[in-house]
Amino acid sequence: MTPDDTPTASAAPDSSSRWRRAAAAVSRVARAPLAGAEFLYQVGQENLHFTLPVLNGAFGDQLAARHDRRAIRMSFRRYGADVPVADLHLTPDAAGQPRKTVVFVHGLMGDEIIWQTGSGPEDVRFGPRLQQELGVQCLYVRYNSGLHISENGRLLHQLLTELVRAFPAAVGELALVGHSMGGLVIRSAGYYGRSKNEELKIKNGLGKAAEAPRAESEKYSQPAFLPDNQTTEPQAAAGADPSAAPHWLSHLRDVFLLGVPNDGSFLEQNSHLTALVLRKINLWPTRAISGLLDKRSNGIKDLRHARLVDEDWQNEHADDLFPPRTVVPPLPGVRYHVLVGSLLKSANSVLHDYFGDGLVGAGSARGRVFQDPAAPPDVRITTRVFSQLHHGTLLSNPEVYQYLRDQLAA
Repeated sequence: MTPDDTPTASAAPDSSSRWRRAAAAVSRVARAPLAGAEFLYQVGQENLHFTLPVLNGAFGDQLAARHDRRAIRMSFRRYGADVPVADLHLTPDAAGQPRKTVVFVHGLMGDEIIWQTGSGPEDVRFGPRLQQELGVQCLYVRYNSGLHISENGRLLHQLLTELVRAFPAAVGELALVGHSMGGLVIRSAGYYGRSKNEELKIKNGLGKAAEAPRAESEKYSQPAFLPDNQTTEPQAAAGADPSAAPHWLSHLRDVFLLGVPNDGSFLEQNSHLTALVLRKINLWPTRAISGLLDKRSNGIKDLRHARLVDEDWQNEHADDLFPPRTVVPPLPGVRYHVLVGSLLKSANSVLHDYFGDGLVGAGSARGRVFQDPAAPPDVRITTRVFSQLHHGTLLSNPEVYQYLRDQLAA
């Protein structure tokens, strides 16, 4: 072999290698759209359960008004399906005693899965862990978060009433856990549950409630779109006096409010103000944008000032900048746990009070009604701030879970 042959012999492998690398690069580029589509499909399949709750959160009131089959109906959930109360088959513990029961209520555009699993199979969340470690029975509610909060509050009151009537020997102390809007639904349910309880006391004591005319708010005690087999009041056993049946409030011991906008959401307040200003400008583009903003659901609109009672959204001044708002105080004898998330390390700043966990301001989450220095002595409030947590991580944070566990184990 001559010296002149050496470069020629080495050039061929180099050229072939370059062609192979180029071909591989072209192949990767060609496959990229397919790989991306496959990834998006897998993500979509894994999160398919969120599609319907998101749709209901945004437009659920409109779906319900049209009797659309996609409108979610409030129900307990198991195995990704609605479960009638009678089919829960709750039983006492091994000693024949009622079991502590924990009911989880999701927030806007959520569903029961957020209490059970997270981003991976190893991310087991609050519900299953509490059931495994404490032996409590956990139940999960799904509801149409696009409806008025007070409508969902009434439905939750009815669902819980049906639960304790169906399983009086199995349901012991009751704890309600609500995230974001779910906490407001719980508070609204307590308001209507207490009102119903007072009515029953009047009926038993005076015997006149049956003759009394219905209150104005009773006209809205049940949305018209419920199925025919769901009545406005759960039925007691045949032949029994409904007023003698157990009331769920007599079982209630703890209410956990996780990142709940008790004084309203700054995001919805800004949306309302933006729509109002655009409407006042009164040009075609601003009217169009304002009209789109006004399409958001009643549930979202109620978040502006945390409206928990029918009369507040029925009021003719409901859309004013500072509308009237009914005070819904804590229930006597119930332990309230107000859990507040904060993006910041420090809980002593204006930014913390306004932005809080990013979606709910810390000042709103603490709630003026839970900080009343003149509250009755039987009102028990505990407030905890969890630093460097955003709205979603309140549902998976170990410190938040440990707090829940400790309180439920007490």
